[in-house]
Parts: sequence; structure tokens; C-alpha cells
Amino acid sequence: MRKTVSAFLSTHLSRQFESSPLRHAQFRMFYFGTIAAALGYMMQTTIAAWVMATLTPSVLMVALVQTASTAPSLIVGLVAGTMADLVDRRKLIVINMIVLTVATLILGAATLADMISPPVLLVLTFVVGASFTFYLPAQSASVNELVSREELPRAIALGAVAYNVARAIGPALAGAIAAALGSGSALLVSAAFFALMIVAVRSWKSHVRPLPGVPETLFSGVMSGVRYMRHSVAMRTLIIRSLMFTICASALWALLPVIARDQLHLGAGGFGSLFAGFGVGAVVGALAIPGQFRTKSLNSIVTSGVVLWVVATLLVAATEFTALALLGTACAGMAWVAVHASLSAGLQSTAPGWVRARAVAIGLISVQASMALGSVLWGALASGLGTHIALALSAGVLIVLHAFNRGVQVRMGNEADVTPGTQLPTLTFADEPEPDDGPVLIQIEYRVEREHRAEFLRVIQKIEPTRRRNGATSWRVFRDLAEEGRFVERYVLASWGEYVRLRNRMTVADRKFQEHVEAHQKPGVPIRVSRLIGINPRDALVAEAGTSQI
Repeated sequence: MRKTVSAFLSTHLSRQFESSPLRHAQFRMFYFGTIAAALGYMMQTTIAAWVMATLTPSVLMVALVQTASTAPSLIVGLVAGTMADLVDRRKLIVINMIVLTVATLILGAATLADMISPPVLLVLTFVVGASFTFYLPAQSASVNELVSREELPRAIALGAVAYNVARAIGPALAGAIAAALGSGSALLVSAAFFALMIVAVRSWKSHVRPLPGVPETLFSGVMSGVRYMRHSVAMRTLIIRSLMFTICASALWALLPVIARDQLHLGAGGFGSLFAGFGVGAVVGALAIPGQFRTKSLNSIVTSGVVLWVVATLLVAATEFTALALLGTACAGMAWVAVHASLSAGLQSTAPGWVRARAVAIGLISVQASMALGSVLWGALASGLGTHIALALSAGVLIVLHAFNRGVQVRMGNEADVTPGTQLPTLTFADEPEPDDGPVLIQIEYRVEREHRAEFLRVIQKIEPTRRRNGATSWRVFRDLAEEGRFVERYVLASWGEYVRLRNRMTVADRKFQEHVEAHQKPGVPIRVSRLIGINPRDALVAEAGTSQI
């Protein structure tokens, strides 16, 4: 009997491995490095808070450790995502792992030598938090380079497993090492975990090729990321759904300590067990996601997660039995991963390669900001109305928001949404503009027969979002009053460099929209494209005068 069970498990695990992204050696190494980095970060934040508690009786200073750890994601999160799109992601990961290792080693050595002070602890924790913020978008966006597009949801789900395993066992491991060897030694061990990620990516080479043309600057890259999100309906829908869920879900995170103390009458160990239940549920939920993606749509998985979270929250709010509360936190862990891992997969599948890390960063920022705002909101309500009512209200608001937006569905991106379109011919001019010259006005003239005009106008509306998210600052269609059937599409870009990038950013889907518009052009009449660049008349006069003197 035992041999039969063992053979069954062996066969089942073998089949699971064969269909898992972990069968790819590069992804497997990268994945284990991801687990190590997450463990190192969780251990560092846990021990840093404990060290601060031993240095000062101030509750504020202890709370500031968490602030120092998480604030960088709000301050420089989008900058981090932009850098991950503009530079080699492998190098960015390695550099940040070195910074994390060195900063944690310094913190551990100073703690062992009894030379640590609260200000130094906060500064080093801020450095660790900032470096981890720069690492996360590069790590998340790199998954697309290591697995096929079909395997992406499963690979991201495995990433959720890694993070939640680290969240579940990292603090416990840090506490055990600190109890046995001291806080300084625990910090040295967490530094060693960061170093493991360097080993994991040492042989990996990034295959992402930068778009041809003029490279973006950091500032223009940040603006491009914000602009893309603003004009991408799919990405905007995913971010809004994340904001809605996280603001309401933050109530359980914020109020769980109070529930453990006042409602369940638990001590520190019991409170830790509630978080352990959350971690176990998160791992189970993440392991179940790959199978769900084979049979369900992204929207149905997210909806199921929302419903499960509501049930879990109401269970925790209503019960006075620890066993039921543990069941509630486990279900909450499953729901949390189902929603956020699915939305993350949607974000990465929707964003083209040139803006993918920025999309990841925007998603992370939305979660952090929602957690911060929601914690304050539900904490204030709990102070005035009680934890039971605050939790029930959070569940009720989540149901209302979800019902209100039920017509807006999230989805995985299509291959055409992210695949670069046909390479356009290089533009050549006798007087080639400089990248910073501008603004640039693009004017495209169409002649459309009367019977095709309604369809032409309907189709050309779909061009606007593609122009704007790829670089245009304004867009409009004009009708010629003097010539029947003449329409002019006009859009403006900030510089010539932005126009060159817009041409190279066009995807297969963008190109199809353009072809649908061009199909309504009057037969035998070519479409005319004019490219005009802004000038300062005074400067132009000076230049002309200089030319004439020569």
C-alpha cells in the first residue's frame, strides 16, 4: 500500500514538473534566487524592528522601521520601474543585490559590535527598502524573458508562492536564529540570502533588445509610463480593480492584531499563528492558480477571489473561536493571492516590453498606496465603531464596488497587444532634426467616399489611444470645409525623439487599427503624411541671417 501511494505521488509530481515553468533550468535558478531574496528581505525587516525595540522604548521609532522599509516604494517606485525598462535588467538585479548584501552586512556587523543606533538603523533600513524597490520591477518583468507567453500566468503564480512562503517562514526563521545566535547573526544570514540571488543570475543573459532610435531619458521614461497607463484601457482597468480590492482588503491586515488581542484573547504566539494561517492559505492559493488559468478567464478568477475574501473577512469579524479565525485567515490568504497574482499576470501580459517594468511598478505602487490609505481609513472607523463593524463595512464596500464595476472586465493581453509591429522604413531628411527639436506635428490626410464616412469615423476613433499611449500629447480629426470627403488626422509630440520612439513602439494590434482606417481611403488616391517641426521664428531669423552671411 505504501509503495502504491509513493508511486502515485511520484508520478503526479513528475507530471506537474513536466508542465511547470520550473522545468526550464534558467527559470528554475532564477526562481530559487527569488525565494532567497524574498527571505532575506523578510528576515531583515523583522530583525530590524526587533533591534529597534531593544534600542529604544519609543513606539514611534519602532513603527518608523516599517515606514523606512516601505516608503521607498511610494517615493521611487515608478523611477525603479523606468530604470528596469531602460537598462539591462540582469545588471540592475545584480547591483541591487550587492547593495542589499552590503547594507545588511553593515547592519549585522554593527549590531554584533554593539555600535548600532536608532538613526543608523533607520538609514540602513531605508537603503535596504529602496534597493529592494529597484529590484522588484526588474525581477518581475524578467519572468517574461525566461518562460513562454502561455506559461506566464503559471510563472507569476509561482512567484506569488515564493513571496508568500518567504512571508510565512521568513519572520519565524529570523526569530529562531536571533534567539539562538543573536540579532546580528540573523542579519548576517539574511545578507547571505541576498547573495544567493547574485549566484542565481550570474549566467543569465537578458534577451530584451532596446527599441531602435533615440533612447529615453529617466524623466521622459517616467512620463511615458504614466501616459501609457492613462491611455491604456486594459491597464487602467487592472489598476482600478487592484485599488478597489486592496483598499477594502487592507481592513483585515490593519485590524488583525486588534482582533487577536481583544476578540480572540490571543498572545503573541496566537497572533503569529493567524499570520501563519494566512501564509499557508496564500501558498495553497498560488499553487491552485495555474490549474484555474487553464479552465477559467482572468476575470472569473479575480471575481472568485473577491467573493472568497468577503466570506473570509466576515468569518473573522464574526467568530470568537480561534480555529474559525484560522480558517478565515487561510481563506483570506488564498483570496489575496488569487486576486493579486492574477492581476499581476494581466498587467504583464498587457504591457509591451518597452514599458513592462513600469507597468509592474505602477501595480506595486497602487497596492502599497491602497494599503497605506485603507489602513488609516479602517483603523479610524474601528476606533469609532468597533472592529466588527469596520470589517463588515469593508466587506460590504467591496461587494458594492465589485457590483458597480461588474460590466468592466479584466482580461489577459493578446499576443498582438505586445508584439512589435512591422518595422517602418527609416526616415531620411536633408536637414535631420535633433532628438530634442520640437514640438512635432504629424498630419495625415484621408479622402473618403460618402458611403464609407460613418465607418471611417467609427474606426479612426480607435487610433487615438494608440497614438496617445505611444507618445502623442494631443490628437484630433478635422473635416475640410472646402473639399468634400477630406479628413485630416493631426497629433502632436513633444520632440522629434518622441516621434521616432512612437513609430518603433507600434504593436501588431496598433498596426491593424491603422490598416482598418487606411482601408476606407478612396481608391487610387494616396494617403499624404506631413511631418512638421516647431520653430521659434526669432531663432530661425538669426539662423537664416547667419547662413546668408556665409
